[in-house]
Amino acid sequence: MAGGSSPCIFCQIASSSTSTTLLHNDEKVVAFQDINPSAFRHYLVIPKQHIPTVRNLQRRADDYSLVSHMLNVGQMLLNRDAPQTVYRFGFHQPPMNSVNHLHLHCLALPFIPRWRQIKYTPLGPVGFIEADKLLKKLKPLTPNFLAQKLTM
Repeated sequence: MAGGSSPCIFCQIASSSTSTTLLHNDEKVVAFQDINPSAFRHYLVIPKQHIPTVRNLQRRADDYSLVSHMLNVGQMLLNRDAPQTVYRFGFHQPPMNSVNHLHLHCLALPFIPRWRQIKYTPLGPVGFIEADKLLKKLKPLTPNFLAQKLTM
């Protein structure tokens, strides 16, 4: 749960304490429809563990594995529910995030209405970061790579 007096709504959803219909539920994440969809299909994949934002993730195996799993779940859901559609996957970075609980936006385009695409366009360090770019930032350095860097 988030700090402060009001509980995190996404923590409540992750613990099945709300009436939200879950599209996916496993030991690490849950997925559900966005309550204010911006695209033909708009799902959110969230970790069960409370992680406030992408800024709380680090270049380590656990964080890389979690984001990779979130992306795999989102891809599976959209491939099932909106096959042969263009997809966009990513995270809002502070201060652009609406809920302080890490959540992957899984969008099957087109955007509805079309102007909403602005919210999901990469705008640098405070905008939307695509999932594959975040995974590149989080990918742990291999021991061989570290050894090479140290000898240079």
